Amino acid sequence: MSGKHWPPGTQCVTKHDHSKPKPRELAFRKGDMVTIIEAVEGKGWYRARHNETGQEGLLAASALRERGAIRADPKLSLMPWFHGKISGTEAVQELQPPEDGLFLVRESVRHPGDYVLCVSFGKEVIHYRVVHEENTLSIDSQQYFSNLIDMIEEQGAICTKLVKPKPKSGMKSAEEELAKAGWLLNLKHLTLGDRIGQGEFGDVLQGEYLGQRVAVKNIKCDVTAQAFLAETAAMTKVRHKNLVCLLGVILHNGLYIVMEFMSKGNLVNFLRTRGRALVPTQQLLLFALDVAQGMDYLESKKLVHRDLAARNILISEENVAKVSDFGLARVNPKGADATLLPVKWTAPEALKHNKFSSKSDVWSYGILLWETFSFGRAPYPKLALKEVTELLEQGYRMDAPEGCPPTVYALMKSCWELEPGKRPSFKKLTEKLQKELKHLRDI
Repeated sequence: MSGKHWPPGTQCVTKHDHSKPKPRELAFRKGDMVTIIEAVEGKGWYRARHNETGQEGLLAASALRERGAIRADPKLSLMPWFHGKISGTEAVQELQPPEDGLFLVRESVRHPGDYVLCVSFGKEVIHYRVVHEENTLSIDSQQYFSNLIDMIEEQGAICTKLVKPKPKSGMKSAEEELAKAGWLLNLKHLTLGDRIGQGEFGDVLQGEYLGQRVAVKNIKCDVTAQAFLAETAAMTKVRHKNLVCLLGVILHNGLYIVMEFMSKGNLVNFLRTRGRALVPTQQLLLFALDVAQGMDYLESKKLVHRDLAARNILISEENVAKVSDFGLARVNPKGADATLLPVKWTAPEALKHNKFSSKSDVWSYGILLWETFSFGRAPYPKLALKEVTELLEQGYRMDAPEGCPPTVYALMKSCWELEPGKRPSFKKLTEKLQKELKHLRDI
């Protein structure tokens, strides 16, 4: 055994079939997903739960590989069968040699805004016009779909089953890559519950996956879902107690991103609804430390958050703070639309020159500290956005929130150095907060 130590909860993929298990062993087939429960005394065995059957048993570490990270790759597509603007004649050429159920989708040349589903059947290629109106798609005006992914999944009233997508050359199926790496979850194990939030990209629902409470982000728009693949790829690379954990994705109704459920909601609401009377300074420092540790880990992985703010920090049942929504701002990386930037949280160099780095995250962290110690107040109270940018350049900084320890205010101010190089690293911030907590406990 190659000294692997997988902590409980690690998701692993099986490397081969094991169809005749001995007593207490787990049966599995190549490519199955299992969840590690614990390492077993002795050499190289684990107790694990089979994600599909729910059975528990023993299996050798040598039969497993940990679920791999997915590279964010522009060739990775949720819709590899979408060919964009090609003519009917070109579509017919793409679908050669004929094969029942071979299909692709193209943009309609004759009816801009509509699509065409081209299906090979018999020796012919049949072209179905897909009419796009009021955010829905329909082939026959009987059945309506919210997006192309849905339409292909549900199939609708057409001549034959869509069995074989014809990928656009150079494109790779995100579905296959996700499945191969072990991140594709099974829709039949997901139960959806109430809506617990609404992001600008879609709803967040509460649910259950194989008996575990989860939060599910549903992104219906094709283009946004495609952009979210990058966020998902970023989340497959990271695992830390202070980052919200991605369980996997389901391709249905667009895209479902399945994450651990954080029962106490986001940090702003947590502080606003409880206030000074219920949340002591020590707890505020613990939250601040949690966030700094999660960000230190992201910094070590060379990942920039770009939207660090108390609204993006979630609190677990055990009062652990975890960073969520990393990678979102990358949905529009090329000359990101400045109007969408959270101005009051964004570092001056990021606002002016689109320069995002771990140091611009540190600036945002300073604002988050201010939000935390003011119990969820909005930063720069009474100032308009335009004034904020001008005043910062003139050297203005917010005052300490009421009752904030001077050492913590000094930390905030160090995060707001105009020169990025003068700001502390998240590692340094972590050390200073640990010292402050120790000091508080020794009093």
